[in-house]
Amino acid sequence: MTAPVFLAGREELAKDSFVLGGPEGRHAATVRRLRAGERLDLTDGRGAVAECVVREAAKDSLTVDVLRRYDVPPGRPRLVVVQGLPKGDRGELAVEMMTEAGVDAIVPWAASRCVTRWQGDRAGKSLAKWRSAAREAAKQSRRFWLPEVAEQATTAQVAALLTGAERAVVLHEEATTALSGVDLPLSGDVVVVVGPEGGIGDDELAAFRAAGAIPCLLGPTVLRTSTAGVAAVAVLQARTGRW
Repeated sequence: MTAPVFLAGREELAKDSFVLGGPEGRHAATVRRLRAGERLDLTDGRGAVAECVVREAAKDSLTVDVLRRYDVPPGRPRLVVVQGLPKGDRGELAVEMMTEAGVDAIVPWAASRCVTRWQGDRAGKSLAKWRSAAREAAKQSRRFWLPEVAEQATTAQVAALLTGAERAVVLHEEATTALSGVDLPLSGDVVVVVGPEGGIGDDELAAFRAAGAIPCLLGPTVLRTSTAGVAAVAVLQARTGRW
């Protein structure tokens, strides 16, 4: 059985022994019930890893000894998914699954046909939920690089992101080019745009084409917006050799 993963600061990871407290220590001690002698891995979420063993377990913290340290390089190319805002809790589901599949960055997109709107206080709360879902999914899947969940983007901001990418694609059910056949770079950003439930508007598709994006088809079926992103990430992971 693999060791569970928890988050810690880089300063803590540099020590030979320290107390893992706060929410992470509480989760490790009270939820996972780790005890003296058991193994765990700690990471700062930016590639630094410390393999540790529990020296002592308290009610809501652990004292750990560091066995060894190493750094995990980021994946190349970098996989970015622009996600049209889904309805209800499907956004968190999409973030969770894409994180488990290895996405490097997720950009929430306020598409014109989105039913859900992030406005006012709701915007901050919704973004916090997405970031929490990414953090927990990364720990569950033993990732040492947490995916970035960016601020909500407009269509113009997405177009600018596509312009700067090494390869940019837009998932579209009427496309004739298969995602599995698109040439992919060895480095830089590969950006995939996933539309909302209502689809991508004609003006949005035109703007993304003008920014250099290629409309692509995932397969013969139409996937939900909450599952299209993870399917695309899986294809790209395999095709780039990251998997």
